[in-house]
Amino acid sequence: MRITRATTYGAIALTTLTLAACSADDADPEASPTASAAETAASPTASASDTATDLAGQSVTVVTHDSFAVPDEVLAAFEEETGLTVEFTAPGDAGALVNQLVLTKDAPLGDVVYGVDNTFASRAIDEGVFADYASSAPAAADAAEYAISGSDALTAIDYSDVCLNYDIAWFEDNGVDTPTGLGDLSEPQYAGLLSVTNPATSSPGLALLLATVDEFGDGWQDYWRALRENDVRVTPSWSDTYFVDFSVPNYGGDYPLVLSYASSPPSEVTDGEPTSAALLDTCFRQVEYAGVLEGAENPAAGEAVIDWLLSDEFQASVPDNMYVYPVSSSVDVPEAWAEYAPLADSPHTIDPAEISAHRDAYISEWTSIVLD
Repeated sequence: MRITRATTYGAIALTTLTLAACSADDADPEASPTASAAETAASPTASASDTATDLAGQSVTVVTHDSFAVPDEVLAAFEEETGLTVEFTAPGDAGALVNQLVLTKDAPLGDVVYGVDNTFASRAIDEGVFADYASSAPAAADAAEYAISGSDALTAIDYSDVCLNYDIAWFEDNGVDTPTGLGDLSEPQYAGLLSVTNPATSSPGLALLLATVDEFGDGWQDYWRALRENDVRVTPSWSDTYFVDFSVPNYGGDYPLVLSYASSPPSEVTDGEPTSAALLDTCFRQVEYAGVLEGAENPAAGEAVIDWLLSDEFQASVPDNMYVYPVSSSVDVPEAWAEYAPLADSPHTIDPAEISAHRDAYISEWTSIVLD
């Protein structure tokens, strides 16, 4: 079984974060809510008793990426409230997840999906993978801030910044200046120090590719040629880059610079001291969505799952279990995040239409430059 961000962070959090006193396409964080989402968010939420009456004794299959995690007690409370039996299937990272959803759209893998992010979402929407649904759950108004323009197919659940992380002690011990941004990484002193993920198979990898497109414009190809010359390492998944390659004490790999999240460093706090930090000038804002699958056997149960993902109980569980920020403005993140997991002030972004129009070309060109 592949080690995942969520499961490993959960184990680490019991040791490192406790000692510190306490951790995947067309979204635009600045976009206005769509009319339907905003109007629905203002409507009353269906009562739990109504939901339980309608769904009692039924089952629902939730398709996720392999970093999904929820506390047993939060899941059990949802099953008790609704009468549903919830089953999960995880076909891989977010990139692999979307590929599977497209390939199986005529025979859906389940009823509802969590974990499609803004780098891949437009592909799934364009392929007709999702049915429209506008939730009226408590956090729906907050989720509407990240709504995909012109579509009610996906509902925002959480967000974070994909950023390069670095091993603090390695740079201090080796007398190497910490890089300050993407442009530094092609310099000779960083040769062989950086591990990233493949944008064709990993949503963080695609987020980094888009960040370089945003920063370097027409020169992004030359930048990646320079990184290849500088011995950049490419892995298939975030888990491989972070848990295997990262040189911080918890993992002991060979790479002091890795692709991860702005919210990753709290999981590396040891005896009250951080061992890693994020380079906030390298970040790309990532939003994760949920959607009911078109042709699902139980779409009503899928809608109930989306309402649950936006509930206060689930939203409150997101930071400690998946190390991302909940969309709900009524949920507090761990105190340690203010010190160790700040978000970027100005994350890289690309117009959603540009991502949709050029994603495949970007990936193809990147592959020919870096891997061929």
